[in-house]
Amino acid sequence: MKKKKTCILFLIFSVCMVFLSACGKETAAPTEKKAPPRDNTPVVLTPEASGRTVFQSEQVTVDISNSDAGYFMVKYTGSVAKVRVQLIAPDGTKSQPLLSIDGNYKVFPLTSGNGTYQVNILENTTGNSYAVLLSETFDVQLTNEFTPFLYPNQYVDYTLDAATVQKGADLAADTYSDLEVIQNIYNYVIKNISYDEKKAESVKDGYLPLVDETLSSGKGICFDYASLMTAMMRTQRIPTKLEIGYSGEVKHAWISAYVTEIGWIDNIIEFDGSSWTMMDPTLAASNSKESVKKYVGDGSNYTLQYSY
Repeated sequence: MKKKKTCILFLIFSVCMVFLSACGKETAAPTEKKAPPRDNTPVVLTPEASGRTVFQSEQVTVDISNSDAGYFMVKYTGSVAKVRVQLIAPDGTKSQPLLSIDGNYKVFPLTSGNGTYQVNILENTTGNSYAVLLSETFDVQLTNEFTPFLYPNQYVDYTLDAATVQKGADLAADTYSDLEVIQNIYNYVIKNISYDEKKAESVKDGYLPLVDETLSSGKGICFDYASLMTAMMRTQRIPTKLEIGYSGEVKHAWISAYVTEIGWIDNIIEFDGSSWTMMDPTLAASNSKESVKKYVGDGSNYTLQYSY
């Protein structure tokens, strides 16, 4: 995500929302307001390393006690600066992001559903070479399929007292549906956060967004945008996925959201570092694959790298 032109943020919606033209003009979607406004009280789920079920070596502990809630936790106490957490999902998807090392547990989501996962903790030896500190497999049976997309984690990190959480609640005030909340968050971010070209040019492997910093500074790279939106939506009880991948050789980030009345959202909002566009919501309403292909291509050139 080093250049403005290669940083694209897709917000995937499957809802009849407001149509935004490529110029960013907005038209409010009509909402029935017969019922009271939705409760905008933020809900922050708190991950816990309870120690009931752990894998351990001399320098690393992997706590899977709450894998049924869709996450596991890793703590490294060694002296090496670069450690990767390699996770192989039941579908074969592999990710190996760098672990943020400060002596505390870090949270990693289990986003591929039920099945057998393998976790490998890799410690850098020299250059791009790593040694395996720990390798274990474990079975996951989620108690709720949405919880992996409601907890904070290393990539979408926040606590109840975070300014981002309060801003999300403010944006959700006097709304009557999750769709209105999503729209308000989207509109706020595109109007108040600017693309940080200087930061994009210097960002390094292992970069992690700080949502409150993005909010207070009013600028960020595409990962910052995605993490900020995801944090606001999750704390408003909207299951939200943050996914990173490629379209050809261009780095992308997708955000998908689940709305109870509709399901997982399949509309698309695209950010190229300078302007935003939103697919005509009638395409999502009709679920016309041909229409979607005409707008964004058939998706065959998209490769998922990480799901957060």
